[in-house]
Amino acid sequence: MTHHDDDTYDFIVTGAGSAGCAVAARLSESGRHRVLLLEAGMRDRNPWVHIPLGYSKLFNDPTHNWMFDSEPEPNLNGRIMYQPRGKVLGGTSAINGMVYMRGNHADYDQWRQMGCEGWDWDSVLPYFRRAEDNARGESDYHGVGGPLAVSDQPQRWELADALLAACVQAGIPANNDFNGARQEGAGYYQTTTKDGRRWSSATAYLLPARGRPNLVVQPEAHATRLVIEAGRAVGVDYLTPAGPRTARARGEIVVSGGVYGSPQLLLLSGIGPGAHLAAMGIPVVRDLASVGANLHEHFNSYITYRCTKPITLNELNRSAWRKLKAGAEYILHRKGPMAGNGLYVGAFVMSDPALERPDLQINTFAWSVLERTRQGIVAHPFPGFSISPVHLRPEGRGTVRLKSPDPLAPPEIRFNFLATAYDMQAMLAGMRWARKIAAQPALAPYIAAETLPGPQIASDAALEADIRARGVSNLHPVGTCRMGHGTDSVVDPRLRVHGIAGLRVADASIMPQIVAGNTNAPSIMIGEKAAAMVLEDARAGTRPRVTAG
Repeated sequence: MTHHDDDTYDFIVTGAGSAGCAVAARLSESGRHRVLLLEAGMRDRNPWVHIPLGYSKLFNDPTHNWMFDSEPEPNLNGRIMYQPRGKVLGGTSAINGMVYMRGNHADYDQWRQMGCEGWDWDSVLPYFRRAEDNARGESDYHGVGGPLAVSDQPQRWELADALLAACVQAGIPANNDFNGARQEGAGYYQTTTKDGRRWSSATAYLLPARGRPNLVVQPEAHATRLVIEAGRAVGVDYLTPAGPRTARARGEIVVSGGVYGSPQLLLLSGIGPGAHLAAMGIPVVRDLASVGANLHEHFNSYITYRCTKPITLNELNRSAWRKLKAGAEYILHRKGPMAGNGLYVGAFVMSDPALERPDLQINTFAWSVLERTRQGIVAHPFPGFSISPVHLRPEGRGTVRLKSPDPLAPPEIRFNFLATAYDMQAMLAGMRWARKIAAQPALAPYIAAETLPGPQIASDAALEADIRARGVSNLHPVGTCRMGHGTDSVVDPRLRVHGIAGLRVADASIMPQIVAGNTNAPSIMIGEKAAAMVLEDARAGTRPRVTAG
């Protein structure tokens, strides 16, 4: 690998995604530290990245999307789960649905109960607030002046108001702020947008930092291996269009490649289950069984309805005139359907009244689809909308492993969805919640018919078969570099990799247990907190040390 004197940095961050952008920006903020941020994808210059509704255009765009596939899922009729992940500055925050959701307070308190000191709700709230610039203003729960813009929906939508009213009629309490005092209830979602534009982690953190001479942002730089010497991470090998390079770190290396990329880079570097590494022909640097384990993810299905009025996004998809009108409205005023994300209203409920906190998120979409595959999203040829139950607390656990020692090969992804009776029972309850909402008077003027799975799918057995046939990954994977103290973890609560000095992981892969809600905001919080810990140790003169696994 080629190495030059100017390729030595105080800190190196691999992966410019939701967490990585926050880590690099905060580490370079003082001007005292030279920071390198490596990103395998390209710069975020495509206009569809910045138009909120543009994420449908990036769903299967290989220039901005890794387009991973899982292995066949045994409990889903052997189906493969498509996994779009961002391959661009901003990572998946540049191609996601932009819902701003932190999860339940109790999620983080449970992390603390699992041995992750410093990650209880009271400890993480300041980092959520620090990141945030909430259009509603400052409060005990929300911050202003932070890099991440958080906004209310840009317009009211007739059908969304009806869906919200139906949720309340179904017995779900109204909730104006899912990120406030309580999570349970129904209400409008806030989004990571501002003035009709997506506010990715790259927009939030890298754009304001673009003039810093001490921050080097290197797109099209694919990290292939961590350089480990005498038990300490000292550099990163990476590929560029001009060839292979090596960067050295005087201080620490922070791996922020996401739930698939971070364990893959550790494994490629000889850090992981010894037997698996040996089978791949990779010398074992640190036998760490938990690397790539504990993969878990929200699971969802959806019920679709034919709408009596032409007020859904299905019409936009089918009509050249409507597309032209929406485009003009967006270009001239930054308003209209293209300024929103099509996901306006949702609810958090319990699958069982005996539960103490919600384990289901009910999303409502301004469109209805026949199918969602890696080939694209196929909408119904008529006005339609969807109600989609998401299971937030799955018990099934899977793995990320190498398919090949080639660093450019995709990883092997196994979820093990619907592994337990509870996983299926929760989804059945979610489908019944969706139908209960649809049956309320507020939606009667809007529903012509249920189109999927159809009213004939009514029994538990029929619904279970339908869930196995149509249910999909909700695209919130976490957990593959789990935080903790024992042998079932990869990093300690300060995110230091067990057994390797000078190396941390900071992204959704460190979650010991998934949060109840969308995972982008928690990933950014993890980046904020990771940077604070790295800087705290640097100020204290703490030499990056080895932690026991």
